[in-house]
Formats: sequence, C-alpha cells, structure tokens
Amino acid sequence: MAKTATVRARVEPQLKHDAENVLERLGLTPTTAIGMFYEQISLRHALPFDVSLPNATTQAAMQDAESGRVTRAANTRSLLAQLDADD
Repeated sequence: MAKTATVRARVEPQLKHDAENVLERLGLTPTTAIGMFYEQISLRHALPFDVSLPNATTQAAMQDAESGRVTRAANTRSLLAQLDADD
C-alpha cells in the first residue's frame, strides 16, 4: 500500500534533535519510527507504553534527585550498607 497520509506535529527543537540522533544511531528515520509507533497503537488498541502519574513515593524520590539529595556509593555492597545504617 502506498504511503500517502501525512502526520504533522510540533515539538520542541531540542527534543526533535535529540530524538533524531537516537533514531539515526538505531538506523531508523523519523518516518519509520512514527510508522512503528502507529503500528503498535493499532495492534494493541492502546499506547505501547504505560502512561500514568507517579505515586507519592516516586514524586518524593524525583524531588530528592532534582534537589541533589541522593545517596552515592562506590558499589552495591557499600550502598546497601549505607541504606541499612539509616534504619
């Protein structure tokens, strides 16, 4: 079937640039990626990913990360020791 329908969307220029860089690395064109997205919507009768609002715990963690309140560790063992020490 010939591809004759047009999809137009406005996005932030930096978002477009960043996304197209990723698509290029994947060997995809924006047209191919949009076609894949639409195909998945058609097959699933839904978006191909979860769309939801973060719960209170996730919101708090996001705020902590944005404000720089994070726990840093050299490796998993030391991270777990730090987290256990907080109890």
